[in-house]
Amino acid sequence: MIRLVPVRRAVGAVCLASLVSGGAIAGSVRAAPVALPGVGAGARHAVDVDHEPWRILGRVQTELGGRCTGFMVAPSVIMTAAHCLWREEAANFVQPPSIHFMLGYDTGSWRTTARAVRFVIAPGYDPYHPLRTSQADHATVILDHALVKTTDLLQVVAAVPGAPAMLAGYQQDRKELAIGDLSCHVVHVRGQLIDHDCAATHGASGAPLLVQEDGKWGIAGIDVTAREGQGGTAVGFASEAISNETVREK
Repeated sequence: MIRLVPVRRAVGAVCLASLVSGGAIAGSVRAAPVALPGVGAGARHAVDVDHEPWRILGRVQTELGGRCTGFMVAPSVIMTAAHCLWREEAANFVQPPSIHFMLGYDTGSWRTTARAVRFVIAPGYDPYHPLRTSQADHATVILDHALVKTTDLLQVVAAVPGAPAMLAGYQQDRKELAIGDLSCHVVHVRGQLIDHDCAATHGASGAPLLVQEDGKWGIAGIDVTAREGQGGTAVGFASEAISNETVREK
């Protein structure tokens, strides 16, 4: 059985050192490197968030320090993973005003930013059982003003096994810039879930899984879990109509 883990949080490595006695270092133990789930032997590269198809990409950040990836789906609407907005210590979702979206974030700078005024968690998502309900692990976030034009957005496409794919986000080991696997594929489609072999790890939650259709890149889903080894699973939403108007009606 392949074990999946949500790809929201950074997991720190603990370095062990020996005790210092009599002013001399008796010895030291070097910590083994931490294997990042989802990365495997895949190659990841920095992506240009100022050019297509990555102009829709940005960092989702809460005032409590949480960080994930998100992307524009309408002029004033983004999508991200629902588990990114959950506060385990408070057993509740964060308050909308605490959510900031920084479009085109790159090493401390961004093209523009906005604050959330409301968000909608997909029905069926259970934050206490995120893997069991991963097919509903997505959130639609309404911002306080528009950041892009409709012409800047990517089309929504359906994932097909074997289709070329790309996945990039603000990942644990390089969280100050967007990095991604630009040469991967859709492996399986299981209802609303899309398995892929793209190298990605913690922090890539909420990133768009891009799939090539008729020579053009479109959004097939939202990355939500990583597997041991390389690859993970995204939530597909090709059947959903996403716009400022439909979101406000929910």
